[in-house]
Amino acid sequence: MADPRFFDNRGPFSLREVCAKIGATVPDGIDGTRAIADVASLSGAVASHLSFYIGEKAAPAFAQTAAGVVLVSEKGLPKLSAPEGCVVIGVPSVQHAFAAVAEMFYPDCHRIAGPFNAGIHPTAKIGVGVELGAGVVIGPDVEIGDRTHIGPHVVIGRGVAIGRDSEIVGNTVISHAYIGDGVAILPGAQIGQPGFGFASSAAGHVKIPQLGRVIIQDRVEIGACVTIDRGALGDTVIGEGTKIDNLVQIGHNTHIGRHAVIVSQVGISGSCEIGDFVVLAGQAGVSDHAKIGAGARLGGKCGVFMGQELEPGRDYGGIPAKPVREWLRELAAVNALVKKPKRGNS
Repeated sequence: MADPRFFDNRGPFSLREVCAKIGATVPDGIDGTRAIADVASLSGAVASHLSFYIGEKAAPAFAQTAAGVVLVSEKGLPKLSAPEGCVVIGVPSVQHAFAAVAEMFYPDCHRIAGPFNAGIHPTAKIGVGVELGAGVVIGPDVEIGDRTHIGPHVVIGRGVAIGRDSEIVGNTVISHAYIGDGVAILPGAQIGQPGFGFASSAAGHVKIPQLGRVIIQDRVEIGACVTIDRGALGDTVIGEGTKIDNLVQIGHNTHIGRHAVIVSQVGISGSCEIGDFVVLAGQAGVSDHAKIGAGARLGGKCGVFMGQELEPGRDYGGIPAKPVREWLRELAAVNALVKKPKRGNS
């Protein structure tokens, strides 16, 4: 469920209202007046929540979910055995249906940081020794810890909490985020913006509400013009002591461990798991749902494919990422084939 510091829930709605919104029918024998209080992930839902189920990878979470209502594909509905007390509703497109329901509960979810006026909102809590640069905008219920410095033209959205002894340099925008102590954020960083999530069809692309947060732990450094998207339902997490160079993109729901090093122009897609002390060299790319074990190191321009899992403590190179010795042997073999003389030539 969404954090009320950042999102206003317009529910509850009845099951009948929800079904009417998505063009579905209340299943036979089910009370259409039962209240739905919120949307949530399968693992985070309770009996008053609506969730969704897509794909076999979510099967274990679906089997154990406590959600009261779950949206599923019409095609897969006959094969599903729902947990006790869970109502399943078949829809043509789970992503489109969930996006529509999420917007019922959170119609303002696509707003970036507001609403608030220029300057410092009266409900903001500013610690001792905080320094604010010219043109700073601080929204409602923001908390800024002691001795933190906020540079000129920084925008801090509603509910954001920033710890002690941090440094937020100019022209940075932060929303939907909790930031720890001793964090350094360089100019132009964009933290907590909506993740890149759409439900696509022949009619176009529908934005899926991004109702999660960004969690940045203590002593993280974030370079200039880095973008870190907030989660869709859960959180995007940057672990303690991690160092991120300039021009890095981190997608929604990705978890990065402690003391990782991420070099300039790295791109990390959504829902990735990056272990402690991982090193990603310049322009490495990590596709969605990939897992990189603790202590692994990826060379420059290395590419990790969707869902690929890399073992901890090893060095990798190439596209797709392979153990570096294997990658170098393949390069040498290809080079030898190229140089090999053609038959009939002296």
